[in-house]
Amino acid sequence: MTTAFADVSAAPLADLLSLTGRQAVVTGGAQGLGKAIAFRLAEAGANVLIGDINAEKAQAVADEITKRFSVRSLGVAMDVADSASVRAGASSAVEELGGIDIWVNNAGIFPSVPVLQTPDDTWEQVFAVNTRGVFNGSREAARHMSSGNGGGVIINIVSTAGFTGTAPGLSAYVGSKHAVRGMTKQMALEFAPLGIRVLGVAPTFVPTEGNMAAAAAHPPSGTDEAMAVMTNSLIGRIGTPDDIARVVLFCASDLSTIMTGSTLLADAGQTI
Repeated sequence: MTTAFADVSAAPLADLLSLTGRQAVVTGGAQGLGKAIAFRLAEAGANVLIGDINAEKAQAVADEITKRFSVRSLGVAMDVADSASVRAGASSAVEELGGIDIWVNNAGIFPSVPVLQTPDDTWEQVFAVNTRGVFNGSREAARHMSSGNGGGVIINIVSTAGFTGTAPGLSAYVGSKHAVRGMTKQMALEFAPLGIRVLGVAPTFVPTEGNMAAAAAHPPSGTDEAMAVMTNSLIGRIGTPDDIARVVLFCASDLSTIMTGSTLLADAGQTI
């Protein structure tokens, strides 16, 4: 039996954008894109759980969110590659916030190693975090969304690397993000009868703490070429974390109710 998604055509714009009364989980939310996403979801009215490998930083972000937006927020330790850790984080969202309506799979890693020098454990770690982590998060989110019979939306942070090759040394990363884009389509098919939408957002390069640390870790021979690839933009500037957060907010809101299975390119024209 297929669940019919609500027709919100008559709703005013403010209501379509509002997330008041909804509960969101953002993985990797202690910094960078995840933090910006959590802030925008909270500004729209959602209560937010920040799941991150660094529990202290996650709670600091949660405290800032509560202070700024007067919503409920908490930070928890979450290793997305560990299904038990993800399950515990999801349970915390249900117990402390009251449920899960929005789940953003944002956590990811991107070590830069040429194919011929890539050890097995590096390859496995990238896929454990970037791909299995998305699977773990989506599975837990869908279990809670379907058990509550309210449906919801899962948003996977993909990357332009899910559409094309990119800088040298990122074979594992590119492979993992192509896989996430495929999972976004398949999960949309499987979860639609449960009233759950699944969308992807594929950002261009954004100078977050993680991205800049990764660039600094591989100077100087490959850095210029890598940065040239990652910063190719038709809008005259590099993207910001909030540029991506606003696209995620659109996906999380009722503005995008007609959409599922798509991956939205937030790429400043990079992939044209």
